[in-house]
Amino acid sequence: MIRDFLFSLIFFTGIILISMIFLPSFFLPNRIVLIGGKLMGYWAGFCLRFVLSVKISIKGKENIITNEKFFIAASHQSMFETFYLQTIFKSPVFILKKELLWIPIFGWYLKKIGSISIKRNQVTKDNLGFFDHISKIVNQSDRPLIIFPQGTRVLPNERPPFKKGAHRIYEQLNVACQPVAINSGYVWPKKGLKNGNKDIVISILKPIPSGLDRENFIKILERNIYSELDSLN
Repeated sequence: MIRDFLFSLIFFTGIILISMIFLPSFFLPNRIVLIGGKLMGYWAGFCLRFVLSVKISIKGKENIITNEKFFIAASHQSMFETFYLQTIFKSPVFILKKELLWIPIFGWYLKKIGSISIKRNQVTKDNLGFFDHISKIVNQSDRPLIIFPQGTRVLPNERPPFKKGAHRIYEQLNVACQPVAINSGYVWPKKGLKNGNKDIVISILKPIPSGLDRENFIKILERNIYSELDSLN
């Protein structure tokens, strides 16, 4: 419990300080703000290693797509991946709950870096143009989009079916998908105390090429990510 408290204190103090330091960058090009996001990712890794004695390893770096546009589909068990994946991939564009943009300073940062917001389970004017907006951003940028096809953070042993929006994005973008499996929930769970002296493994799986029908795509994506998570348990 003491280590959990120390981690939260040190980690969130650092996030606030980084946010404050990068406040002037809101008036500068996006690439300056994105440096702050990458720094937050490294800070998350440092705090996990230093306070909780957590080892972070990355498998499958050779699978990272480098010569074409792609989007990332990652498992989602904790806050860890929303920070740390920025250190592996080039400033990914996040899809997030609209409510997160209302957080002072941090929400401003999310908006500045081009995060795409959506109101869950609602039909709104913004949501109706959601997929067109995604296509526009991806086509005009060399930053990969990142999605969490489970829809929300889940427990390490939960295996919910992937959301339908994942294959809609795959069809709309018509680019390859980079699957990523992460077992972060054992260290930084959705609820409860954090656990030290454990390993977090980020497994970058072989890409899924564009052009598959939606049923095959979602079946392959779900099978590959869940099979990898099972092997990491």
